[in-house]
Amino acid sequence: MAKSTKRTARTKSVRHDARIFAVGTRFQKMARRPGGVPRDQAIERAQNFIDELKPEFVNWLDRKLQELGTAIQQAEGSSFDVSWHERAYRSSCQLQDVGATMGFELITFVANNLCKILEVIKMGIAYDREIIKCHLDALLLAKSEPYRNLCPEQLPEMTGGLQRVVELLGKLPDREVK
Repeated sequence: MAKSTKRTARTKSVRHDARIFAVGTRFQKMARRPGGVPRDQAIERAQNFIDELKPEFVNWLDRKLQELGTAIQQAEGSSFDVSWHERAYRSSCQLQDVGATMGFELITFVANNLCKILEVIKMGIAYDREIIKCHLDALLLAKSEPYRNLCPEQLPEMTGGLQRVVELLGKLPDREVK
């Protein structure tokens, strides 16, 4: 006679005493409060404030482009300093973040491309002087008066070419530093 190998599964009743509750942040509490400014009025105030900042923004833009250029020059100098990358990336990200808000959409587009290039360099693709210089020149062009208020779609040759460079970088094997 064979023994039964049938096992009985016992199910234990697990009791959870945990309570799940949502924690409201200070911002969420303030946003839910009654009163405040109507949406249209808030947007108008914000736009007026941005318009007031625009003259100063051009000076800020000049300083950021100078910082970016200085960091890039350090990458090309004889005493190669790896901290150039962090400074260049930070400046490029700041340009990307603020450009469109201030009405400089082309700056945001080019700076976004440059951020991607710097990310690829950080991952191991060697620094390519010509690619970086091309993007720096595009940033200077985008800052200039005739191009300042243009959208990337209005310059398809330039923006398409810059975008293709970024796409190609992701496909290339490591290269020598130029």
